[in-house]
Amino acid sequence: MSDVRSSMWPAMASLAVALMAPGSAAAQPATAATQVAGRPIQTGLSFELESAVMGDVRELNIWVPPGYETSEERYTILYLLDGALDQDFHHIAGLAQLASLSWTFGPLIVVGVQTRQRQAELTPVATDPRYLSAFPDSGGADRFRRFLREEVIPFVEGRYRVGARRALMGESLAGLFVVDTLLSEPELFHDYVAISPSLWWDDRRPMREAASRADPLDTTDRRLYLAVANEGGTMQDGVDLLRSALARLPRDKLALNYSDKSGGFTHSTVYHSAAEEALRWLYPAPPYEAGPTPWFMIEGASPPQAESSSE
Repeated sequence: MSDVRSSMWPAMASLAVALMAPGSAAAQPATAATQVAGRPIQTGLSFELESAVMGDVRELNIWVPPGYETSEERYTILYLLDGALDQDFHHIAGLAQLASLSWTFGPLIVVGVQTRQRQAELTPVATDPRYLSAFPDSGGADRFRRFLREEVIPFVEGRYRVGARRALMGESLAGLFVVDTLLSEPELFHDYVAISPSLWWDDRRPMREAASRADPLDTTDRRLYLAVANEGGTMQDGVDLLRSALARLPRDKLALNYSDKSGGFTHSTVYHSAAEEALRWLYPAPPYEAGPTPWFMIEGASPPQAESSSE
């Protein structure tokens, strides 16, 4: 038997090589598979905006609701910080798509604004020597706000049908920028979404000064959605200082929705859920009338009988 086995191995090896060869029938994929071609999935338009303020070119990504091209409707604009294609644009545009599919909030246009050096671009100027030493390139929030005001907003709103409200959304350092913008230039946006904002910045000095900063500002018709995960420490304390400061404002001066997500979310998991909650609060759609409950949702019910035509 050993001689028979040994004599079969060369033949079997040759057969295996032949079957795996590129020209063999076994090596070729099914004919139907070779005829299936993929195509790119388009999620809006991407622009390269040359910025004199920032001194470089920034990516702007814009998503519009289905039917935008054939309608005359005007839409709320959501400006999304960290909005490049490799940042948060796709998952927030997905929420806007959900709004259009579910008819329960929105609709809105999403504008993703690219950031490059987040610590440099999204932070206000620090005064604490420890922060100046640890973050030497920080403090560019005013410059980035000027970029939004003078270049991004005119570019977008000169090309798209905009509605009455303009919103700004960000998380972590971008959330800090959202809060800083509300306390510095509240007229720039109507609605502010700050998710787990880095209010530990500068040992919470801006939040200790929040009451005095907010008091003289006109925040009428402004709304802030504020959420925090389980970060704790100086981050939670900064959020608490901000809430305390805003609570002193007259009730009609600013609408605040605070969402404590510390029981179920971390800094890494809070963004998407909180962003959806924010958009549902800010832009609820009128209740959708679904009609009577269908028979198959009722225990023991049967399909309605078709009415017989009278002769």
